[in-house]
Amino acid sequence: MATLLVIVFVVGYALIAMEHPLKLDKAASAMLTGVCCWLVLAYGYSSMPAAAGTSGTVTEILEHSLFEHLGEIAGILFFLLCAMTIVELVDVHDGFRVITDRITTTDRIKLMWIISWVTFFLSAGLDNMTTAIIMCALIRRLIKKQENIWLFGGFVIIAANAGGAWSPIGDVTTIMLWIGGQVSTVKIMQSLFIPAAVSLLVPLLIASFYLKGKMEAKNLHEEDIDKTFILPPWEKTLMLVFGGVALLSVPVFKYFTHFPPYMGILLSLGLLWYITEFLHRGDPKEVQHDYSVGAMLRRIDTPSILFFLGILLAVGALDTSGHLTMAADFLNNSVGNIYLINTIIGLLSSIVDNVPLVAAAMGMYDLNTFAMDHPFWESLAYCAGTGGSILIIGSAAGVASMGILKIDFLWYMRHISLYALVGYLSGIGVYYLMSHG
Repeated sequence: MATLLVIVFVVGYALIAMEHPLKLDKAASAMLTGVCCWLVLAYGYSSMPAAAGTSGTVTEILEHSLFEHLGEIAGILFFLLCAMTIVELVDVHDGFRVITDRITTTDRIKLMWIISWVTFFLSAGLDNMTTAIIMCALIRRLIKKQENIWLFGGFVIIAANAGGAWSPIGDVTTIMLWIGGQVSTVKIMQSLFIPAAVSLLVPLLIASFYLKGKMEAKNLHEEDIDKTFILPPWEKTLMLVFGGVALLSVPVFKYFTHFPPYMGILLSLGLLWYITEFLHRGDPKEVQHDYSVGAMLRRIDTPSILFFLGILLAVGALDTSGHLTMAADFLNNSVGNIYLINTIIGLLSSIVDNVPLVAAAMGMYDLNTFAMDHPFWESLAYCAGTGGSILIIGSAAGVASMGILKIDFLWYMRHISLYALVGYLSGIGVYYLMSHG
Protein backbone atom coordinates (compact mmCIF):
# COMPACT_ATOMS: atom_id res chain seq x y z
CA MET A 1 0.00 0.00 0.00
CA ALA A 2 3.00 2.29 0.47
CA THR A 3 3.58 2.25 -3.29
CA LEU A 4 -0.12 2.81 -4.02
CA LEU A 5 -0.14 5.90 -1.82
CA VAL A 6 2.75 7.40 -3.77
CA ILE A 7 1.06 6.52 -7.06
CA VAL A 8 -2.16 8.24 -6.00
CA PHE A 9 -0.20 11.34 -4.98
CA VAL A 10 1.82 11.44 -8.22
CA VAL A 11 -1.27 10.91 -10.40
CA GLY A 12 -3.10 13.63 -8.49
CA TYR A 13 -0.16 15.97 -8.88
CA ALA A 14 0.00 15.25 -12.61
CA LEU A 15 -3.68 16.18 -12.91
CA ILE A 16 -2.97 19.43 -11.05
CA ALA A 17 0.01 20.24 -13.30
CA MET A 18 -2.05 19.53 -16.45
CA GLU A 19 -4.96 21.70 -15.35
CA HIS A 20 -5.06 23.79 -18.54
CA PRO A 21 -4.62 21.04 -21.19
CA LEU A 22 -7.18 18.82 -19.45
CA LYS A 23 -9.48 21.74 -18.59
CA LEU A 24 -9.90 20.33 -15.07
CA ASP A 25 -9.74 22.77 -12.16
CA LYS A 26 -6.71 22.04 -9.98
CA ALA A 27 -8.81 22.56 -6.83
CA ALA A 28 -10.99 19.56 -7.73
CA SER A 29 -7.92 17.40 -8.44
CA ALA A 30 -6.28 18.50 -5.19
CA MET A 31 -9.35 17.71 -3.07
CA LEU A 32 -9.75 14.28 -4.66
CA THR A 33 -6.03 13.59 -4.19
CA GLY A 34 -6.14 14.61 -0.53
CA VAL A 35 -9.12 12.41 0.33
CA CYS A 36 -7.93 9.45 -1.75
CA CYS A 37 -4.51 9.52 -0.08
CA TRP A 38 -6.14 9.20 3.33
CA LEU A 39 -8.43 6.42 2.07
CA VAL A 40 -5.43 4.46 0.78
CA LEU A 41 -3.65 5.16 4.07
CA ALA A 42 -6.61 3.85 6.07
CA TYR A 43 -6.90 0.73 3.91
CA GLY A 44 -3.27 -0.28 4.16
CA TYR A 45 -2.18 1.40 7.37
CA SER A 46 -0.95 -1.76 9.05
CA SER A 47 1.88 -2.06 6.49
CA MET A 48 2.98 1.58 6.78
CA PRO A 49 6.14 2.66 8.64
CA ALA A 50 4.12 5.04 10.82
CA ALA A 51 2.18 2.15 12.31
CA ALA A 52 5.20 0.66 14.00
CA GLY A 53 5.49 1.32 17.69
CA THR A 54 2.08 2.98 18.05
CA SER A 55 -0.79 2.00 20.32
CA GLY A 56 -4.54 2.16 19.84
CA THR A 57 -6.79 1.05 17.01
CA VAL A 58 -6.07 2.02 13.41
CA THR A 59 -9.12 4.32 13.42
CA GLU A 60 -7.99 6.12 16.57
CA ILE A 61 -4.44 6.59 15.29
CA LEU A 62 -5.59 7.91 11.92
CA GLU A 63 -8.22 10.19 13.43
CA HIS A 64 -5.66 11.68 15.81
CA SER A 65 -3.20 12.26 12.99
CA LEU A 66 -5.85 13.67 10.65
CA PHE A 67 -7.15 16.16 13.23
CA GLU A 68 -3.60 17.16 14.09
CA HIS A 69 -2.86 17.97 10.46
CA LEU A 70 -6.25 19.58 9.95
CA GLY A 71 -5.65 21.95 12.86
CA GLU A 72 -2.43 23.21 11.25
CA ILE A 73 -4.07 23.45 7.83
CA ALA A 74 -7.08 25.35 9.21
CA GLY A 75 -4.81 28.05 10.63
CA ILE A 76 -3.28 28.62 7.19
CA LEU A 77 -6.63 28.58 5.38
CA PHE A 78 -8.35 31.00 7.78
CA PHE A 79 -5.40 33.36 7.48
CA LEU A 80 -5.54 33.26 3.67
CA LEU A 81 -9.33 33.66 3.62
CA CYS A 82 -9.21 36.80 5.77
CA ALA A 83 -6.16 38.27 4.03
CA MET A 84 -7.73 37.81 0.59
CA THR A 85 -10.94 39.43 1.84
CA ILE A 86 -9.06 42.49 3.14
CA VAL A 87 -7.23 42.86 -0.18
CA GLU A 88 -10.48 42.61 -2.14
CA LEU A 89 -12.03 45.20 0.15
CA VAL A 90 -9.22 47.69 -0.52
CA ASP A 91 -9.30 46.89 -4.24
CA VAL A 92 -13.05 47.42 -4.65
CA HIS A 93 -12.63 50.84 -2.99
CA ASP A 94 -9.92 51.66 -5.59
CA GLY A 95 -7.41 52.00 -2.79
CA PHE A 96 -4.55 50.59 -4.85
CA ARG A 97 -5.00 53.27 -7.51
CA VAL A 98 -3.63 55.74 -4.99
CA ILE A 99 -0.30 54.03 -5.71
CA THR A 100 -0.62 53.00 -9.35
CA ASP A 101 -1.97 56.32 -10.68
CA ARG A 102 1.23 58.07 -9.62
CA ILE A 103 3.34 56.08 -12.10
CA THR A 104 3.31 58.04 -15.36
CA THR A 105 6.76 57.77 -17.01
CA THR A 106 7.14 56.12 -20.45
CA ASP A 107 10.93 55.62 -20.31
CA ARG A 108 11.39 51.85 -20.54
CA ILE A 109 14.29 51.47 -18.12
CA LYS A 110 12.92 53.91 -15.57
CA LEU A 111 9.44 52.42 -15.75
CA MET A 112 10.77 48.88 -15.33
CA TRP A 113 12.74 49.85 -12.23
CA ILE A 114 9.78 51.72 -10.73
CA ILE A 115 7.28 48.95 -11.40
CA SER A 116 9.66 46.22 -10.20
CA TRP A 117 10.53 47.88 -6.89
CA VAL A 118 6.95 48.98 -6.19
CA THR A 119 5.96 45.35 -6.80
CA PHE A 120 8.79 44.12 -4.56
CA PHE A 121 7.71 46.16 -1.53
CA LEU A 122 3.98 45.90 -2.16
CA SER A 123 4.28 42.11 -2.35
CA ALA A 124 5.92 42.02 1.08
CA GLY A 125 2.97 43.81 2.64
CA LEU A 126 0.22 42.04 0.72
CA ASP A 127 1.09 38.81 -1.09
CA ASN A 128 2.78 38.01 -4.39
CA MET A 129 -0.32 36.89 -6.27
CA THR A 130 -2.44 39.90 -5.29
CA THR A 131 0.41 42.30 -6.05
CA ALA A 132 0.98 40.68 -9.45
CA ILE A 133 -2.71 41.14 -10.27
CA ILE A 134 -2.60 44.82 -9.29
CA MET A 135 0.61 45.56 -11.20
CA CYS A 136 -0.51 43.65 -14.30
CA ALA A 137 -3.63 45.80 -14.34
CA LEU A 138 -1.37 48.85 -14.20
CA ILE A 139 0.81 47.55 -17.04
CA ARG A 140 -2.23 47.08 -19.27
CA ARG A 141 -3.22 50.71 -18.63
CA LEU A 142 0.26 52.13 -19.28
CA ILE A 143 1.73 50.06 -22.13
CA LYS A 144 0.44 49.51 -25.64
CA LYS A 145 2.83 47.08 -27.38
CA GLN A 146 2.26 43.41 -26.49
CA GLU A 147 5.95 42.48 -26.29
CA ASN A 148 6.57 45.29 -23.79
CA ILE A 149 3.52 44.22 -21.79
CA TRP A 150 4.87 40.66 -21.58
CA LEU A 151 8.39 41.86 -20.72
CA PHE A 152 7.17 44.04 -17.88
CA GLY A 153 4.82 41.27 -16.77
CA GLY A 154 7.80 38.90 -16.52
CA PHE A 155 9.66 41.30 -14.25
CA VAL A 156 6.52 41.79 -12.16
CA ILE A 157 6.55 38.02 -11.55
CA ILE A 158 10.23 38.07 -10.52
CA ALA A 159 9.68 41.11 -8.26
CA ALA A 160 6.48 39.78 -6.68
CA ASN A 161 8.05 36.44 -5.78
CA ALA A 162 11.22 38.11 -4.49
CA GLY A 163 9.20 40.53 -2.36
CA GLY A 164 7.05 37.75 -0.98
CA ALA A 165 10.04 35.65 0.06
CA TRP A 166 11.41 37.99 2.75
CA SER A 167 8.08 38.83 4.40
CA PRO A 168 6.19 36.45 6.71
CA ILE A 169 2.93 37.38 4.95
CA GLY A 170 4.23 37.86 1.40
CA ASP A 171 3.85 34.32 0.07
CA VAL A 172 1.80 31.26 0.95
CA THR A 173 4.97 29.26 1.67
CA THR A 174 6.40 31.88 4.04
CA ILE A 175 2.99 32.07 5.72
CA MET A 176 3.14 28.28 6.19
CA LEU A 177 6.64 28.45 7.70
CA TRP A 178 5.71 31.44 9.86
CA ILE A 179 2.52 29.89 11.20
CA GLY A 180 4.31 26.56 11.72
CA GLY A 181 6.94 28.23 13.91
CA GLN A 182 9.85 27.51 11.56
CA VAL A 183 10.63 31.22 11.08
CA SER A 184 10.00 34.33 13.17
CA THR A 185 8.88 37.73 11.87
CA VAL A 186 11.93 39.92 12.51
CA LYS A 187 14.57 37.29 11.77
CA ILE A 188 13.15 36.23 8.41
CA MET A 189 12.98 39.85 7.30
CA GLN A 190 16.53 40.57 8.45
CA SER A 191 17.99 37.42 6.90
CA LEU A 192 16.22 37.39 3.53
CA PHE A 193 15.72 41.05 2.61
CA ILE A 194 19.15 41.47 1.00
CA PRO A 195 19.17 38.09 -0.84
CA ALA A 196 15.63 38.74 -2.10
CA ALA A 197 16.57 42.27 -3.20
CA VAL A 198 19.64 40.90 -5.02
CA SER A 199 17.49 38.33 -6.82
CA LEU A 200 15.60 41.27 -8.35
CA LEU A 201 18.48 43.73 -8.65
CA VAL A 202 20.69 41.45 -10.76
CA PRO A 203 18.05 40.80 -13.49
CA LEU A 204 17.22 44.52 -13.55
CA LEU A 205 20.87 45.48 -14.03
CA ILE A 206 21.28 42.97 -16.84
CA ALA A 207 18.05 44.01 -18.55
CA SER A 208 19.00 47.70 -18.32
CA PHE A 209 21.79 47.10 -20.84
CA TYR A 210 19.27 45.91 -23.44
CA LEU A 211 16.27 48.19 -22.87
CA LYS A 212 16.45 51.63 -24.42
CA GLY A 213 14.09 54.38 -25.53
CA LYS A 214 10.53 55.26 -24.66
CA MET A 215 7.27 53.43 -25.13
CA GLU A 216 4.06 54.52 -26.73
CA ALA A 217 1.62 55.38 -23.99
CA LYS A 218 -1.79 53.74 -23.96
CA ASN A 219 -4.92 55.81 -23.52
CA LEU A 220 -7.22 54.91 -20.65
CA HIS A 221 -10.39 53.09 -21.62
CA GLU A 222 -13.72 53.51 -19.96
CA GLU A 223 -13.58 50.04 -18.46
CA ASP A 224 -10.32 50.97 -16.73
CA ILE A 225 -11.85 53.97 -14.96
CA ASP A 226 -15.39 52.80 -14.41
CA LYS A 227 -15.13 53.34 -10.65
CA THR A 228 -12.90 56.41 -10.56
CA PHE A 229 -15.65 58.86 -9.74
CA ILE A 230 -17.86 56.73 -7.52
CA LEU A 231 -15.82 57.24 -4.36
CA PRO A 232 -14.14 60.43 -3.14
CA PRO A 233 -10.32 60.38 -3.17
CA TRP A 234 -10.09 60.60 0.62
CA GLU A 235 -12.10 57.39 0.96
CA LYS A 236 -9.78 55.50 -1.42
CA THR A 237 -6.75 56.67 0.55
CA LEU A 238 -8.42 55.83 3.84
CA MET A 239 -9.18 52.27 2.75
CA LEU A 240 -5.62 51.81 1.48
CA VAL A 241 -4.24 52.96 4.82
CA PHE A 242 -6.66 50.89 6.90
CA GLY A 243 -6.15 47.81 4.73
CA GLY A 244 -2.37 48.14 4.90
CA VAL A 245 -2.42 48.61 8.66
CA ALA A 246 -4.80 45.65 9.02
CA LEU A 247 -2.36 43.35 7.21
CA LEU A 248 0.89 44.72 8.59
CA SER A 249 -0.34 44.68 12.19
CA VAL A 250 -0.75 40.88 12.19
CA PRO A 251 2.95 40.14 12.86
CA VAL A 252 2.89 42.76 15.64
CA PHE A 253 -0.19 41.09 17.15
CA LYS A 254 1.55 37.71 17.08
CA TYR A 255 4.70 39.13 18.66
CA PHE A 256 2.90 40.68 21.65
CA THR A 257 0.11 38.13 22.25
CA HIS A 258 1.81 34.89 21.08
CA PHE A 259 -1.53 33.91 19.52
CA PRO A 260 -1.49 32.25 16.06
CA PRO A 261 -1.53 34.70 13.11
CA TYR A 262 -5.07 33.76 12.09
CA MET A 263 -6.30 35.31 15.35
CA GLY A 264 -4.67 38.60 14.39
CA ILE A 265 -6.06 38.58 10.87
CA LEU A 266 -9.55 37.77 12.20
CA LEU A 267 -9.28 40.79 14.51
CA SER A 268 -8.11 42.99 11.63
CA LEU A 269 -10.91 41.88 9.32
CA GLY A 270 -13.51 42.40 12.06
CA LEU A 271 -12.33 45.97 12.68
CA LEU A 272 -12.17 46.72 8.95
CA TRP A 273 -15.68 45.31 8.59
CA TYR A 274 -16.94 47.84 11.17
CA ILE A 275 -15.12 50.65 9.37
CA THR A 276 -16.67 49.88 5.97
CA GLU A 277 -20.14 49.54 7.49
CA PHE A 278 -19.67 52.97 9.09
CA LEU A 279 -18.38 54.59 5.88
CA HIS A 280 -21.34 53.41 3.79
CA ARG A 281 -24.06 53.68 6.41
CA GLY A 282 -25.77 56.54 4.53
CA ASP A 283 -25.37 55.13 1.02
CA PRO A 284 -28.12 53.39 -0.98
CA LYS A 285 -28.70 49.74 -0.20
CA GLU A 286 -27.13 48.49 -3.44
CA VAL A 287 -23.96 50.51 -2.75
CA GLN A 288 -23.77 49.19 0.81
CA HIS A 289 -24.06 45.67 -0.58
CA ASP A 290 -21.42 46.13 -3.31
CA TYR A 291 -18.85 47.48 -0.86
CA SER A 292 -19.58 45.13 2.03
CA VAL A 293 -17.34 42.39 3.40
CA GLY A 294 -20.05 39.89 2.51
CA ALA A 295 -19.70 40.82 -1.16
CA MET A 296 -15.91 40.45 -0.90
CA LEU A 297 -16.28 36.93 0.48
CA ARG A 298 -18.10 36.04 -2.74
CA ARG A 299 -15.38 37.70 -4.86
CA ILE A 300 -12.32 36.01 -3.39
CA ASP A 301 -10.67 33.04 -5.09
CA THR A 302 -12.34 30.29 -3.06
CA PRO A 303 -11.08 27.47 -5.33
CA SER A 304 -7.52 28.44 -4.34
CA ILE A 305 -8.44 27.92 -0.67
CA LEU A 306 -9.84 24.47 -1.50
CA PHE A 307 -6.73 23.70 -3.56
CA PHE A 308 -4.50 24.38 -0.56
CA LEU A 309 -6.78 22.27 1.63
CA GLY A 310 -6.59 19.30 -0.72
CA ILE A 311 -2.86 19.39 -1.37
CA LEU A 312 -1.97 19.90 2.30
CA LEU A 313 -4.22 16.98 3.24
CA ALA A 314 -2.37 14.82 0.70
CA VAL A 315 1.00 15.87 2.11
CA GLY A 316 -0.33 15.15 5.59
CA ALA A 317 -1.12 11.60 4.51
CA LEU A 318 2.45 11.16 3.23
CA ASP A 319 3.72 12.50 6.55
CA THR A 320 1.58 10.09 8.56
CA SER A 321 2.65 7.16 6.39
CA GLY A 322 6.33 7.88 6.98
CA HIS A 323 7.18 8.66 3.37
CA LEU A 324 8.42 12.17 4.14
CA THR A 325 10.78 10.85 6.78
CA MET A 326 12.20 8.39 4.27
CA ALA A 327 12.58 11.20 1.72
CA ALA A 328 14.44 13.30 4.28
CA ASP A 329 16.80 10.40 5.01
CA PHE A 330 17.42 9.98 1.28
CA LEU A 331 18.23 13.67 0.79
CA ASN A 332 20.48 13.72 3.83
CA ASN A 333 22.36 10.64 2.70
CA SER A 334 22.60 11.48 -1.01
CA VAL A 335 22.91 15.28 -0.90
CA GLY A 336 23.58 16.25 2.69
CA ASN A 337 24.19 19.99 2.27
CA ILE A 338 21.10 21.97 3.37
CA TYR A 339 21.78 24.76 0.88
CA LEU A 340 21.99 22.32 -2.01
CA ILE A 341 18.83 20.57 -0.83
CA ASN A 342 16.91 23.86 -0.78
CA THR A 343 18.39 24.91 -4.12
CA ILE A 344 16.98 21.71 -5.61
CA ILE A 345 13.61 22.37 -3.95
CA GLY A 346 13.62 25.88 -5.43
CA LEU A 347 14.35 24.59 -8.92
CA LEU A 348 11.58 22.01 -8.56
CA SER A 349 9.19 24.78 -7.50
CA SER A 350 9.52 26.27 -10.99
CA ILE A 351 7.92 23.11 -12.37
CA VAL A 352 5.47 22.17 -9.65
CA ASP A 353 3.62 24.26 -7.07
CA ASN A 354 5.78 25.38 -4.14
CA VAL A 355 3.02 24.80 -1.57
CA PRO A 356 3.28 20.98 -1.50
CA LEU A 357 7.09 21.17 -1.74
CA VAL A 358 7.33 23.34 1.37
CA ALA A 359 4.65 21.29 3.10
CA ALA A 360 6.69 18.18 2.34
CA ALA A 361 9.88 19.79 3.66
CA MET A 362 8.05 20.79 6.85
CA GLY A 363 6.97 17.19 7.21
CA MET A 364 10.43 15.80 6.45
CA TYR A 365 12.26 17.97 8.96
CA ASP A 366 10.76 18.96 12.30
CA LEU A 367 11.81 21.68 14.74
CA ASN A 368 13.89 19.15 16.67
CA THR A 369 16.02 18.63 13.57
CA PHE A 370 16.23 22.31 12.63
CA ALA A 371 15.20 24.86 15.28
CA MET A 372 13.26 28.05 14.56
CA ASP A 373 15.17 30.47 12.28
CA HIS A 374 17.72 27.83 11.35
CA PRO A 375 19.40 28.58 7.96
CA PHE A 376 17.57 25.57 6.53
CA TRP A 377 14.15 27.18 7.06
CA GLU A 378 15.31 30.61 5.93
CA SER A 379 16.93 29.32 2.76
CA LEU A 380 13.86 27.15 2.14
CA ALA A 381 11.66 30.26 2.32
CA TYR A 382 13.91 32.06 -0.14
CA CYS A 383 14.34 29.17 -2.59
CA ALA A 384 10.70 28.09 -2.66
CA GLY A 385 9.55 31.69 -3.00
CA THR A 386 11.91 32.91 -5.75
CA GLY A 387 12.55 29.63 -7.60
CA GLY A 388 9.00 29.68 -8.93
CA SER A 389 9.90 32.67 -11.12
CA ILE A 390 12.10 30.56 -13.40
CA LEU A 391 9.04 29.23 -15.24
CA ILE A 392 5.77 31.12 -15.49
CA ILE A 393 3.75 28.18 -14.11
CA GLY A 394 5.96 27.88 -11.02
CA SER A 395 4.18 30.43 -8.82
CA ALA A 396 0.75 31.86 -8.10
CA ALA A 397 2.01 35.26 -9.29
CA GLY A 398 3.13 33.70 -12.57
CA VAL A 399 -0.13 31.88 -13.18
CA ALA A 400 -2.15 35.02 -12.34
CA SER A 401 -0.01 37.16 -14.68
CA MET A 402 -0.26 34.54 -17.42
CA GLY A 403 -4.03 34.69 -17.20
CA ILE A 404 -4.29 38.48 -17.12
CA LEU A 405 -1.65 39.39 -19.74
CA LYS A 406 -1.95 36.20 -21.83
CA ILE A 407 1.82 35.65 -21.65
CA ASP A 408 2.97 32.72 -23.78
CA PHE A 409 4.75 29.95 -21.86
CA LEU A 410 7.52 29.48 -24.43
CA TRP A 411 8.00 33.24 -24.83
CA TYR A 412 8.54 33.49 -21.08
CA MET A 413 11.12 30.69 -21.20
CA ARG A 414 13.06 32.42 -23.98
CA HIS A 415 12.94 35.98 -22.63
CA ILE A 416 12.49 35.87 -18.84
CA SER A 417 13.58 32.49 -17.44
CA LEU A 418 17.31 33.22 -17.71
CA TYR A 419 16.88 36.54 -15.87
CA ALA A 420 14.98 34.75 -13.11
CA LEU A 421 17.52 31.91 -12.87
CA VAL A 422 20.50 34.27 -12.61
CA GLY A 423 18.70 36.32 -9.94
CA TYR A 424 17.72 33.16 -8.04
CA LEU A 425 21.27 31.82 -7.94
CA SER A 426 22.68 35.26 -7.04
CA GLY A 427 20.36 35.49 -4.04
CA ILE A 428 21.37 32.01 -2.87
CA GLY A 429 25.03 33.00 -3.10
CA VAL A 430 24.44 36.20 -1.13
CA TYR A 431 22.49 34.36 1.59
CA TYR A 432 25.25 31.74 1.87
CA LEU A 433 27.90 34.44 2.27
CA MET A 434 25.79 36.30 4.84
CA SER A 435 25.12 33.19 6.93
CA HIS A 436 28.80 32.20 6.90
CA GLY A 437 30.24 35.69 7.28
